Amino acid sequence: MAKSVLILGGGFGGVEAAIFLRKQGLDVTLVSNRPYLFMYPTSIWVATGETAFEDVCVDLADLARVHGFQFLEGAVETNDSAHRRVTIDGATHSADYVIVAIGGAKMRPKGVECTCTPCGDPSGSLVLHKALSALIEKGSGRIAMGFGGNPNDPSAVRGGPAFELMFNVDTLLRRRGLRDKFTLTFFAPMAVPGQPMGTRAVQTVEKLFARQGIVSRYGKKIVEFDDRGVVLEGGERIDADLRYSFRPATDIQS
Repeated sequence: MAKSVLILGGGFGGVEAAIFLRKQGLDVTLVSNRPYLFMYPTSIWVATGETAFEDVCVDLADLARVHGFQFLEGAVETNDSAHRRVTIDGATHSADYVIVAIGGAKMRPKGVECTCTPCGDPSGSLVLHKALSALIEKGSGRIAMGFGGNPNDPSAVRGGPAFELMFNVDTLLRRRGLRDKFTLTFFAPMAVPGQPMGTRAVQTVEKLFARQGIVSRYGKKIVEFDDRGVVLEGGERIDADLRYSFRPATDIQS
């Protein structure tokens, strides 16, 4: 009889584990609190209307049928790792192995509720699209976009999507003939953000920022956000009508 596996989490890690282990002949059940795999790397295109929300979602039930594993939609409430028992929506499930692939909890700095955070919950991309559309309809404004880091985990940085989204917004405003009506500011606490992309990439981004008139504010710690903008160390501010915050993960959820 095949060994059974419960995989908690329907993101890239969970889905990849389900496909791989099913190929090894195990009896696999994937658990997710939503019915789709959300394609975070391309979700930033939802904000500027280049892509529809549904186009960056992959149906988990379809993936399960194609790859031969079971899919269970539900919220994980408890995980008794010692006895390999999991409570999902009030029901207890057990397996020979339990894999936790739920992912990381996002950092929540003071005032983060005053920002749009598209790299967290999938609905964040829709919130961002709505807020950006409303500001464009207004005809002018100040937009601040940036990302932070995690001192306890230097790898927990998501700078690439932030840079790409800023260029997407710049392009959208130019297409609408409104670029001169908006101030775009990119902020990060690192002196040289984007280093994992490589030195040439960082230099190219800075040249493009200069060419496109995008202001960069680097090397100042992000203290908090408020309803007027971004507060940096030393009392400096970036005033903005719309604030995007790409936050890294802190701890792995269990």
